[in-house]
Amino acid sequence: MKRNRFLGDLLAHLFDRPNQMRGKQDDRSIVDLCEALLSAEGEVSGYRLAATVLERYNALDDDGKRAFFEYLNDELEIDAAHVAELAHQYAKDPSVEHFSALSQASEPRRQELLRRLNQPTGATPTLVSMRVDLLRFLKDQPALRRTDLDFVHLLRSWFNRGFLVLKQISWDTPARILDKIVAYEAVHQINDWDDLRRRLYPPDRRCFAFFHPAMPDEPLIFVEVALTKGVPGSVDKLLSEGRTPIDAEQANVAVFYSISNCQKGLRNISFGNLLIKQVVAELALEAPTLETFVTLSPIPGLNAWLKQQVEDDEIGHAATAMLGGEATDDGCKALAARYLLLAKRADGSPVDPVARFHLGNGAEVYGLHAQADSSENGQAQSSGVMVNYLYDLSQTELQHEGFVLNNIVAASPSVTALSNALLTTIPKGINT
Repeated sequence: MKRNRFLGDLLAHLFDRPNQMRGKQDDRSIVDLCEALLSAEGEVSGYRLAATVLERYNALDDDGKRAFFEYLNDELEIDAAHVAELAHQYAKDPSVEHFSALSQASEPRRQELLRRLNQPTGATPTLVSMRVDLLRFLKDQPALRRTDLDFVHLLRSWFNRGFLVLKQISWDTPARILDKIVAYEAVHQINDWDDLRRRLYPPDRRCFAFFHPAMPDEPLIFVEVALTKGVPGSVDKLLSEGRTPIDAEQANVAVFYSISNCQKGLRNISFGNLLIKQVVAELALEAPTLETFVTLSPIPGLNAWLKQQVEDDEIGHAATAMLGGEATDDGCKALAARYLLLAKRADGSPVDPVARFHLGNGAEVYGLHAQADSSENGQAQSSGVMVNYLYDLSQTELQHEGFVLNNIVAASPSVTALSNALLTTIPKGINT
């Protein structure tokens, strides 16, 4: 199979070389090239035209790229009146012919353009990078959201689970990929190669990543895992230089302590749910002694929420104490429990983005820990408080449905009790 693929790629490359050369000499504008790609000419010379368009796009400055996206957004839009007419015809006569016409008219031409642009070798990462530019322009031109929806639609198809490859990242992984793990780590910064080695080499550490065949050297998302005795409550201890590693057979808990998305152009293309579930399955096979699968997660929105509560009659005094570093550990955990279980957005879902991610995957809020993260980021986000989310595979599907359908936040009895606890302003270190 590999041999056939190699021969196919080689022959395509050889036969297309003259066309590629002509493409570089093509002096048509990028818009004219796109129109040609969408026409009958594109059916014949699609590879060459697509390569030329992508090459021309990469050479554009920001003004040129903005104009390109405006062309996609406005000139390759659906004809709403024509779609309405076809929909009316289909409602009267749901024939295959009317269905086909309606389906074709309902799809913006830019979707077909993006599909054809994805033909040349290396086109997929270029299109992912193209979306990074689009996301920048969306801040000032929200109307481009229509084009972004088409990018998301196609990227979700191209990056669905059937194409993803799970690989374990180890100390023996090629350096070009390890460099990217260091660069993409978004939760707990990797300071140097010694720090990376402590996360990959010991027998009680694991790291897994999803890759795509079109981007074989680019991780899409990766998770770092610690195998431990008992559920940990401090990332400082988990990542300590002086800790003593244990054998995997001694561990009974797998801890997902860092999950990092790597590709900005794949924002809103969710891989985390798939990654965690597959890693749980891999670890369960590898280490049968593992009984519990939890995260040790940050609470990124906690302090921002507390700042909004300082005038609140019920919890304002406690929020002020926590922000000032004067709250007890129990007081910090109680406020964190209230935030995770009770602070809601307008749509009824939790304010905290990490909570939405794990609860949406079917996890439950399992445990809270004060003084768990002494890093500058951890102190700024949550005054050092961290949370465990429990992945009980016998409950994840039920809890996922409850969260998605009714915004039900699954929580352990201990966390529920903390959310209802009486809040005090007694400073740390004072006995009562």
